[in-house]
Amino acid sequence: MTKSYKPYDLNQLFLLPPSLREWLPSNHLAYFISDVVDALDLSKIERKLTNTDRGQPPYHPAMMVKLLFYGYATGVASSRKIERKTYEDIPMRVLAAGYHPDHDTISSFRKDHIRTLKGLFLQILLLAKESKLVKVGHVSLDGTKIKADASKHKAMSYERMGIKEKELKHEIDELFRKAEEADAKEDQEDDHRIPEELAFRETRLNKIKEAKAALEKRMKEKGKAPKPKDQINFTDPESRIMKDSSTKSFVQAYNGQCAVDADSQIIIAADVTTETNDKKQIEPMVSQIIENMGLPPRELSADAGYFSEENINFLTRTGIEAFIPPDKITHNKKPVSPPRGRIPANISIADRMRRLLATIRGKRFYGKRKETVEPVFGQIKEIRGFRQFLLRGHEKVRGEWQLICLTHNLLKLYHWKTALEAT
Repeated sequence: MTKSYKPYDLNQLFLLPPSLREWLPSNHLAYFISDVVDALDLSKIERKLTNTDRGQPPYHPAMMVKLLFYGYATGVASSRKIERKTYEDIPMRVLAAGYHPDHDTISSFRKDHIRTLKGLFLQILLLAKESKLVKVGHVSLDGTKIKADASKHKAMSYERMGIKEKELKHEIDELFRKAEEADAKEDQEDDHRIPEELAFRETRLNKIKEAKAALEKRMKEKGKAPKPKDQINFTDPESRIMKDSSTKSFVQAYNGQCAVDADSQIIIAADVTTETNDKKQIEPMVSQIIENMGLPPRELSADAGYFSEENINFLTRTGIEAFIPPDKITHNKKPVSPPRGRIPANISIADRMRRLLATIRGKRFYGKRKETVEPVFGQIKEIRGFRQFLLRGHEKVRGEWQLICLTHNLLKLYHWKTALEAT
């Protein structure tokens, strides 16, 4: 008996649904992102596009923002991959409404409007606030190293730049001497390669001079003179060599900061710093929380990298109870017994914090950090696969980090809305 199969013909013609809304389930992430973007104020992007002198009309800003949001939310940040997805991926085809912007257009839109896209972080955060999803009770703060769009092998130390500068000057002088000798002999055969070699070495010399001046300026702003081992990267001079705590290796990177609401895992403040440690981030991040949310959190937990007496005093003045250990807490360290008796009058801020964190309450509140901010970085890096910035320069990287964080919040809002509708 011959087995019968369902009809299968690659050349068969189909009458596709006349409405894009019928291409995907009604509760699909693509439709959610589309509806959210339609509710956002994109007037800054629209004004910039209106003032641009172009022959062809630009793509609608809402469409471009939707493609970027959906791409970053689903782990597709590359402009080339987004372009390809508008042909191959149904959600991307729906959001693009049949258009296929090329990767140069997508990349240029992201670079041109990254500061405005950064401002959309607050608009989406307000949506979460209006949905009663964010309570701003306990907040956890942490940082994570994200690779820059630059190799650490493209960095050079201040000492090495000085040596290389002298070598190149000598090589250029020698090439000029050879050129003069060739001119004197009128021997054009020997001298035809000299202009190319001169241009190459002069370009390298200028790059080293610029990098050296940038490093001197950076150190001058800190009130210091460059040390021989201080480095700068030629590809992205504003990035830094940092130690990745997870791999224990040194990478060319930026330090991404997140303040996360413990109840919802919504990111309520986000920034990027070029500082290799986190000690200076408490005050700017708390200030951003207050600016974004209109009030400070009740409690704040962070790891030992954020501890300093100045930071604890600042949090106390702001009305925030701190749970920040003065010492690094390791998993194999024997638990300290809760203290008994009155707190001594002359106790230091560090010892007072040690006593607090040894109590049942202190352990409970500090323990919230591991279930609040650490999973957020896991979702960004492991699930969505974002481990390297695509843009260069501190300001553009800050904008891209806000884009990463706002799409994290979009996903939280989407899953919350989906769960509500299912009950």
